[in-house]
Amino acid sequence: MATKRKVIITCAVTGAIHTPSMSPHLPVTASEIADAAIGAAEAGAAIVHLHARDPKTGKPDQTPEAFEPFLKIIKQRSNAVVNLTSGGAPWMKIEERIQPSIRFKPEVASLNMGSMNFGLFPMLNRFKEFKHPWEKEHLENSVDLIFRNTFKDIEFALRTLSETGIRFEFECYDVGHLYNLHHFLERGLVKPPLFVQTVFGILGGIGPHPEDVMHMKRTADRLFGDKYQWSVLGAGRNQMPIISMALAMGGNVRVGLEDSLWGGPGRLAQSNAEQVTLARKMIEGLGMDVATPDEAREMLGLKGADKVAF
Repeated sequence: MATKRKVIITCAVTGAIHTPSMSPHLPVTASEIADAAIGAAEAGAAIVHLHARDPKTGKPDQTPEAFEPFLKIIKQRSNAVVNLTSGGAPWMKIEERIQPSIRFKPEVASLNMGSMNFGLFPMLNRFKEFKHPWEKEHLENSVDLIFRNTFKDIEFALRTLSETGIRFEFECYDVGHLYNLHHFLERGLVKPPLFVQTVFGILGGIGPHPEDVMHMKRTADRLFGDKYQWSVLGAGRNQMPIISMALAMGGNVRVGLEDSLWGGPGRLAQSNAEQVTLARKMIEGLGMDVATPDEAREMLGLKGADKVAF
């Protein structure tokens, strides 16, 4: 009998894009983030991608002290692969963004593969009232925001974090980011298997059209051949349509309230686990299996949960 294809589900549980006023279900406190990550893992996520927030205001917080309370809980209650953000928030410098990974040495850290405009201001058309002053400013200021990820920044993160056996979720928001990753592969600063997360639907990056998805996949295939695992995320309402395309094309998937607040048209998702469940139903409905955390570790060549520092 033919072996079923294994699909890795990553769940990004809170992020730095959405603000607390946008959804009452967005995890903010350490206990909420821990519960969200564990719930996502129980629903089928092999990897949980984690940001931290100020528990009072919900503002992104990239200090290691903000991550520590939920990391130990997640490890105690789940076998999920922990992936710590090094994207942080778009206004942060790379030195600040990689501090949690330096301290805790996770199995995976995200790494953005190029500088870009990062436009969140269109969300002001939907969301009008905010609990905290920083939320509106966060959206308004993105009209003049460059998310800095220079070659120097990327190399600094790679050299600093690779020493501890961390591997990377390479976040590619446009075709040029794939070529940037190929540059570092040719220099030997990254090693296969690459975990390439292609991002669709952020203003400033590539769009969510099916032709965009196919173009990113064709380019990655040409640049990396069999040396990578492909995954996708679609921003906002594009989340599930992008996932459905990728599954038909051999990809892995990412869901979570970092990327989309929605559980369906005009309906907020009640939890991260709800989105994981939707993705799992799609995967299994297509005759594939959801990868377990240990299967994901094998597919991505990870060092194992016993080698982290939390």
